[in-house]
This record gives sequence, C-alpha cells and structure tokens, in this order.
Amino acid sequence: MESPNSEPSPGDSPAVRPATPPPSSSPPARPPSRRRLWLGSLIALVLLLVLGGGAWYLINRKGSSAGGPGFGGATVTVGNAAAREIELPVTIDALGTVTPLATITLKAQVGGVLTEVLFTEGQTVAKNQLLARIDPRPYEQALMQARGTRQRDEAQLEAARVTLGRYRTLLGQDSIARQDVDTQAALVRQLEGTVTTDLAAEAAAKLNLDYTRITSPVAGRIGLRAVDAGNTVTANATTGIAVITQMNPIDVQFSVPQDRVPDIQAQLAKGEPLPVTAFDRTRAATLDTGTFSTLDNVVDTTTGTVKAKARFGNAQTTLFPSQFVNVQMLLRKVRAVVVPVTAVRTGPNGDYVYVINEDRTVSMRAVKRGEANAEVVAITSGLRAGENVVTEGGDRIKDGAVVQLQGDRPAAGPRGGASGPRGAASGPRGQRGEGGGERRRQRPPQ
Repeated sequence: MESPNSEPSPGDSPAVRPATPPPSSSPPARPPSRRRLWLGSLIALVLLLVLGGGAWYLINRKGSSAGGPGFGGATVTVGNAAAREIELPVTIDALGTVTPLATITLKAQVGGVLTEVLFTEGQTVAKNQLLARIDPRPYEQALMQARGTRQRDEAQLEAARVTLGRYRTLLGQDSIARQDVDTQAALVRQLEGTVTTDLAAEAAAKLNLDYTRITSPVAGRIGLRAVDAGNTVTANATTGIAVITQMNPIDVQFSVPQDRVPDIQAQLAKGEPLPVTAFDRTRAATLDTGTFSTLDNVVDTTTGTVKAKARFGNAQTTLFPSQFVNVQMLLRKVRAVVVPVTAVRTGPNGDYVYVINEDRTVSMRAVKRGEANAEVVAITSGLRAGENVVTEGGDRIKDGAVVQLQGDRPAAGPRGGASGPRGAASGPRGQRGEGGGERRRQRPPQ
C-alpha cells in the first residue's frame, strides 16, 4: 500500500499525474491609444498653466500691496535716527607693529675671562651703566709695556735733539761737516716717528683696557643673559652677552593707503602735528598717544600702501617691542551732516536713504556720502540736519510705504478701543451680552 505523500514514479500511468491549471480566460491588456495619451498631456499642461497663473497673480498682488504699508501689507516697525551736524574727525585706521628705536647686542670687544656680570635679566639700565667686566690684568700689563717703550724712545729722541743742537753750533764755527749735521737731523726725525708710534700703541693698550668694562650704550631694557660669569669670551663673537632694547621713546610702524598720502603731506606742510593713538588688540583700551613721524619714500606695489611711523613716549611702558596694536591717526576735523552707517544703502543708481515724513510715510532719496568712521557717515548732499532716516528695517519697505517707529503706541481701533483681538472683542461682545441679558429678562416664563 503506497503512502499518500509518496511521489509518483516515472513509470506511473498518466491518469494519476496532477492536472495542469487551465489558462486564464481574461483577454491580454492592450496599450493605451494615442488619443488617450494626447488627452492626458493636454490636461497636465492645462494644470501647469493654471498653477503658474495663480502663482503669478499672488506674487503681483503681494508686490502691489507693498506700496502702501509694507511688503506684507502690514505696517512695518523701523528704527530711526535724526541727521545731525557735527565736527566729524577724519581718521586713518591701521594695524601697526611696535618697533624700538635701538636694539643693541652686547658683545665683548676683547677676549678674556668674564669675571663679573652686574645686571639682572629684564632690568632697566641707564646709558653708560657698567654691566659686565672682563679680567683686566693682561691688558694692564700690555699698557705698562707700551708706556715703557714710549718713555725709552722719548729719551732717545731728546738725546738726538741735544746732539743736533751741538752739531749746528759747530757748523756755524766751521768745525764740522754739513753731512754730519744732516745725518743727525734725520735721526731726530726718525725718533720722532718712533715716539708717535709708541703713543699710538699706548693709546691702543689703554683702549683695550677700557674694553674690559662692558657698559650700556643706550638706556633701555636688558633681555636674558646668554653668557655667565666664569666663561671665556672672544672679541666680536656671534653670540653676545645680552640684548638691550630702547623702550622710551618707541615707534609704531604701520601702513597707510596710497590715496591718503596727499592728505598727510598737506597736513605736514602746515606744520601741524598729527596725533596718533595706539589701541590694544580689541580696541577696548588706549595704550598710548603719540605723534606722526614720517612716511617711507616708496609705495609697496603689492598692497598699494606706504609704510609710516609714529613716535610714542611710552612712559608707562605699555607698548612692547614687536607688539601688534591698532593705530588710529587723526588727519583733520570737518563740519558735516552725519547719519548712522546703517542708514545709507546702495542701489542700482547709487547711494540712498529712506527719509521718514511727518505722516509716517518714507521717501527714497539719493545722497552722496563723504568721510566715514565705524559709526557714522557724512552726507555731502541730499539730506539736511534734523531729518529722520530709517536705520533698521529698510530691507522690508519701499518708496511710499507707511512705517511705524520704535516706541510708538499702536493705532486706535474704529470705535476708539485698542486695536487688537482683545480690544475688538471686548466692545461688541459686551454690547451683545447686555442685549442678550435684556432679551432674557423680557422672555416670558415657561
């Protein structure tokens, strides 16, 4: 007996094989006709045209409503400021580097053992102050030797001069030949030259002895010590003993635009000093004030600027060599009408401002700007002192728009109440509530 789950063998009768499912009776799908394709494309095109026309209508409607109150149809609140006439300082702002007047490296001019170091690192030293000492004994002996040689040659010269005098006396008595007199005179001149050489050698020995005392050539601040006492130093070594930097006064080097050079030269020709102020990195604190010194004699073609220097007293040593500072130089002061920098805008036709009229509408007015600083800009034409201009919110308005100033009260509603959802609802609803109460009182009882 066969199992019901057993597979039929290849030799089984066809009657026991499973029957194949009959083919589907539904007809095959036909591709859409050309008419339907054209109709669908036409409907899609119409929908796109309708959407584009609606968007165009909404944009034009929004733009047309901006001519009144604002771009969104509502009154725009803007910041304002009054144009005023002041003495505007014309300044040049630049980044400068503190440069000392003198930086000297202390070097030994004679060799020997460094016996004493008489300064402290970072000390402020005076001019001609003794800072170090080299063992002077070899140079003292050399000086004594040069002095002895000079004395010996001076004695020989004196004897030669006495002999020459005697020879001349004998020559007058015709008791000696003239050749002997001339020979003695030449000997005297030779000894005079020897004595002159001895004097120079003695002075050189004395100078070398003085070089054993190392003194400060300028007043300034001394840096870190490079050689300690007990070491042997050589004359004019590459590494010096220390470096002295002059701190008072001190210069600041900065660059000015080449277009400003004529203005600077005009002020210098008048003989008026140009004040210069040095600020710290954040421009929050004033480090020192000084005066303009000089301009360089060439324009830097890579940057279009000219190097300049200003001198500062630096009494409090607030300026440090190689320090970066912000420099502000005052050229002159001009009388001008100024507005905040944010009030002036630039359009296709040039600079303009929005002037606020008495009816709270704005008018676009073309102006010409002049000198400026970080806060205000001078208006040379197109604006009068006392006129109000828009400083904030100018990107949301256009010519003829109605604006509201910061600090103004909201406009009153049509019935004298506050304009707002609460104010508008309080009046009518209160009246309707009272009327409703009267109707409820007049309603007859059930």
